[in-house]
Amino acid sequence: MIFQIENKNIHASDAGRGIDSSKETIVFLHGSGLSHIVWSLTEQFFSNKNFNVLSVDLPGHGNSDGPCLDSIEKIADWLEEVFKKLNLKNLILIGHSQGCLEILEYAFKYKDRFKKIVFVGGSNKMPVHPDLIDLAQNGDSDAVKLMMKWGYEGSKKFIGGNPVEKIIQSPRDISEILAVDLNACNNYSNGSEAAKTINRPTLLILGELDKMINLKVGKKFSTLLENSETHVINGCGHMIMIEKAFEMREKILKFLNS
Repeated sequence: MIFQIENKNIHASDAGRGIDSSKETIVFLHGSGLSHIVWSLTEQFFSNKNFNVLSVDLPGHGNSDGPCLDSIEKIADWLEEVFKKLNLKNLILIGHSQGCLEILEYAFKYKDRFKKIVFVGGSNKMPVHPDLIDLAQNGDSDAVKLMMKWGYEGSKKFIGGNPVEKIIQSPRDISEILAVDLNACNNYSNGSEAAKTINRPTLLILGELDKMINLKVGKKFSTLLENSETHVINGCGHMIMIEKAFEMREKILKFLNS
């Protein structure tokens, strides 16, 4: 699906089925430097379970026009423009990593447009190591290698190679997309306050071996959420929707049907 916000083309993968007003709509939000591609194993599954699905490319990411938005607050406001444009209400919001921060800020500002939330590998704050930010700002490919080292459990097991390397391919991708996202995550400070205002049903899915959002941090985040439950996926790192897609989506489906 292609639509326009402020005269710029925005892409959202809808599993080729469009939006049916009689169905609930799930919106998937990707992490730093990534795109809708990371949700490919998930969106088709939920489309086949009678949900509308929208896996959104943020500005400057994937197939959406740039430039990137440089703060979580700006992204939250942009998401509201997207949802108004598409006339979407009673949304189910599912975010990974940076996408979790975007959902937090969106929920803080716009309380009436969503009904359930799923945080995948997320927390209320995501400080980024200065070494990673420096590498990304310089367009250094070691930034991607460092992300994989910190973010994956057993990254060599991915068939066809690591998916992050296939999305973030050039020095430009690193300096103009990834670096902007990492700084946005690092600078976001409203997560704790935003989390305390959320009272909609919320599911947290955490990876047992996640080095970016470790279990202690993830579980502490859960205590800020009034109406939440937590599921830990064993033997899994940060890229949960790729590493353990089947277990993740079955747990989400159970939560959505409860």
